[in-house]
Amino acid sequence: MPPRIHIIGRKNSGKTTLITELIVHLNQLGYSVGTIKHTHHHHELDTPNKDSYRHRAAGAEVVGILASEMNAVFWPAQPSEEKEARYRQMLNMYAACDYVLVEGDSQTNALKIEVWRASEGEAPLATADATVRALVTNDPVSVPVPILPRGDLSAVAQWLLDAAKDCPN
Repeated sequence: MPPRIHIIGRKNSGKTTLITELIVHLNQLGYSVGTIKHTHHHHELDTPNKDSYRHRAAGAEVVGILASEMNAVFWPAQPSEEKEARYRQMLNMYAACDYVLVEGDSQTNALKIEVWRASEGEAPLATADATVRALVTNDPVSVPVPILPRGDLSAVAQWLLDAAKDCPN
């Protein structure tokens, strides 16, 4: 399975922007990148009353959609199932990728880096979360982890590539 790297941070910290820039940069270096967007909110990912939704409602364990330009697979999350097991299931779909970047999910043991902006007014998560491995920012701050300059995408990408070598996903 490819290494799973979580890009975490508070709302409006720049997670999405950094991930999209990293995808382009890593692609230019010849790497294949997959992504996962983690959310705490309930989202109905399938369209209610469409055929695939009706298949799930009827009791199908897994429902796939194969279209001319996009594919999707839906399966229910079991409340008793550990989140890491759900990531492992999902990562099977990413076998062709060199790396998987996850936007969000600070409650994981996987490799995590934080994006932080002083203008948001809150301390970095890294000050209280020992599992954060690095902080990406252009703002002055004191944290117990390496600080990666937000303005130097090459440095951030290289740090990720190096850290991912030790990633037990």
